Amino acid sequence: MLALFYIFIGVAIGVSFWQITRILDLRGVVANDEDNAKQGKYAIYFMVFFYAIMIYCLIAMNVIMLPESASIEGEHDDRLFNITFWLIGIVQFIMQFLIFYFTFKYRGNKNRKAKFYADSHKLELIWTVTPAIVLVGLIGYGLWQWNNVMDLSDEDAILIEVYSQQFRWDARYAGNDNTLGLGNVNYIKGINTMGVDMKDVNSQDDKQVTELYLPKGKKIHFKFRSQDVLHSAYMPHFRAQMNCVPGMVTEFGFTPKYTTEEMRQQPEVIAKTKGINKIRSAKGEDLYEFDYLLLCNKICGASHYSMQMKITVVEPEVYDKWIAEQPTLAAVIK
Repeated sequence: MLALFYIFIGVAIGVSFWQITRILDLRGVVANDEDNAKQGKYAIYFMVFFYAIMIYCLIAMNVIMLPESASIEGEHDDRLFNITFWLIGIVQFIMQFLIFYFTFKYRGNKNRKAKFYADSHKLELIWTVTPAIVLVGLIGYGLWQWNNVMDLSDEDAILIEVYSQQFRWDARYAGNDNTLGLGNVNYIKGINTMGVDMKDVNSQDDKQVTELYLPKGKKIHFKFRSQDVLHSAYMPHFRAQMNCVPGMVTEFGFTPKYTTEEMRQQPEVIAKTKGINKIRSAKGEDLYEFDYLLLCNKICGASHYSMQMKITVVEPEVYDKWIAEQPTLAAVIK
């Protein structure tokens, strides 16, 4: 019904506009050469304004862009984005110029007769084959990158399950056996918020946490589950995102390449955090309050905006010490 109402409003506006043009006799006005010359000049003025705004946005709005990828796999995402951005930007820059310039050059003139140009097989071949080749290249690169992210064959990868529910994240690290125990919503009870089957021998050494710690330079294998609705695990600085679907397990992997402290020292991060309070590192250096985050990128309910988990990337030796201090599920759930 709401869609029909919008359609009715649109039709009413169209009919009203048509009636106004009849009353004002605007349809009987024919532009002369002077009017056409003015409109042609206006097109050039608008083109200059349009390009000025576009260049300003590219420079001034760059501050809202993400800094360099914090994962090795994400480097290819950035490269694919840059290639696509430059290709689209160049084509758009040329085409917009041609549109406005031709509007001015071929403005109406009663002393000039339009030339009839039927077709050109050569031109049609060029503007069909060229985009096709470019798209094949971009899609091929994208598929290669997808397979790269989904390559989970590294047996030494750290296995982590991320569990989503309205409106929080929980995480579970595989223990020394590097195998996660089974999980099911039917086992959720009390402090067993992830529904881990404690009868499964592989669950005994798993470790549940509320904050992710990741070692730099080590492949991380993530598995995702959802308790209730569709969520989306989004880690923007690692260029990683995956839907969390109720009733199934989804997964991806990446390798962190910068610790949290190293990211805080990067010029790009500092430039994007002006006005943020500084903090002191263990070495006495000035750092900015930057943290990696796991966000939900699906509108999953009223508190969707607050559904996040802090991610800290540290050196491998620091990670080993941290994970060793975490209690196993067998010690917590009795």
